[in-house]
Amino acid sequence: MRARRTVASVLLPLALTACTAGSARVPAQQAAHAAPGAASAGDSVVPGSGNGGYDVQHYDLDLKITPQAHPAVAGTTTITATATQALSRFDLDLAGLDVTKVTVGGVSATHSRAPGKLVVTPPKPIARGGSFTVAVTYSGNPKAVDDHLLGTYGWIRTGDGVFTGDEPDGAHSWFPSNDHPMDKATFGFRVTVPRGLTAVANGELAGTTESGDAVTYTWRERDPMATYLAMVDVGRFKVRQGRTPGGVPVYVAVDSSIDQAGLDSLYDNTVKVTDAWAKLFGPYPFTSTGGVVDDAPVRFALETQTRPEYIAGMAALPTVVAHELSHQWFGDSVSVTRWGDMWLNEGFATYAEWMWGERENPADTVQSQFDSRYSQTRSPDLWNIPPAAPGRTALFGRSVYDRGAMALHALRKKVGDQRFFAILRAWTAEHRHGNATTAQFTALAQRVSGMDLRHLFQVWLYDRGRPVNW
Repeated sequence: MRARRTVASVLLPLALTACTAGSARVPAQQAAHAAPGAASAGDSVVPGSGNGGYDVQHYDLDLKITPQAHPAVAGTTTITATATQALSRFDLDLAGLDVTKVTVGGVSATHSRAPGKLVVTPPKPIARGGSFTVAVTYSGNPKAVDDHLLGTYGWIRTGDGVFTGDEPDGAHSWFPSNDHPMDKATFGFRVTVPRGLTAVANGELAGTTESGDAVTYTWRERDPMATYLAMVDVGRFKVRQGRTPGGVPVYVAVDSSIDQAGLDSLYDNTVKVTDAWAKLFGPYPFTSTGGVVDDAPVRFALETQTRPEYIAGMAALPTVVAHELSHQWFGDSVSVTRWGDMWLNEGFATYAEWMWGERENPADTVQSQFDSRYSQTRSPDLWNIPPAAPGRTALFGRSVYDRGAMALHALRKKVGDQRFFAILRAWTAEHRHGNATTAQFTALAQRVSGMDLRHLFQVWLYDRGRPVNW
């Protein structure tokens, strides 16, 4: 956008997948049976989020972000998708924001709004299996999601810019999407910001151009990604780049208030953890690693794909870096099919955090972490909520994190180290860049170990109460 002088690499075409000029021709019989796509993914943890009738292949976000202005964001998101049924209309998740134009296959489409939704009626029905593009032009001031159970997330204003932390369903606060992890896609970002600010997104930086008082950053994430893992953080950042000894490109950015030692510490920990986990969990699943530290008024770090987001205090803790980077395997590459299986993300990452703590301090063993929690007999948040069925209320609760990690340690003790780590490597290999469920993990664990683990998984993942005799 308004690019004149190339500062970094030459800009490449933003789109990563081919787009058809219009929606596929619909046979008369299919047209007669065309129907609206479902207006929800049917996930009880995030009711209303996600949609049916199509499978997104790629997002192109072409945005101008001016954090202190109104509108704060303006631009066009172009979505390439495949129809999974004959579609007469379909929904996109989008909260707030003013939509000025919608096209399908380059042709103007009728659109309307419903709570949290943009309802699109293409100029003609789309055939099942047909590839189509929908482009949405919009602007406005995105609002953070403020949920009494899940907290504040989504588009978060910072002192000098924007932080986007979207788990579980905050992505549609700033771009139209199929906002559920079941529908993963590749992404391209072209983000124009005022000169002096930097825009950091997922994947690799493909180009930077300057024009007048603005700078445009182009990023690409070439591997499939859930929408909640997409990020564009804007601010005054210090940046360090390089490669891990294992050859993975690294891009780390920290808020300008953080000193060089803080930048170097995050870089060094990211390098060390990325290569260590690649040896333990299997090859690093993406084409780059890194992290961003921002001054966002939140209390969480987030495993945004290839580039986790931290706040200053958290980024200084190696165990937190270990937690978020383990998510690149458990949660990002292998994503949940439904949010009720959240322990597959957080239980695994918490266990990785314990393992890293043991590396840093051999006296702080994984077994001691397990024992400390197992001794807490009067902890209803740990024992009365099954990790594999936490519901919305306990999605980010102790059972999902701590008891989920304890279930993994119980598995490790049962099958032994060799079989345990073989299970983890098989899991990350067989479901790489896909989605999976608790049932699939328990079945894989039994297959790889050659053992009957049904009772162990029942008491640790599904039953209420503190497991005994397992």
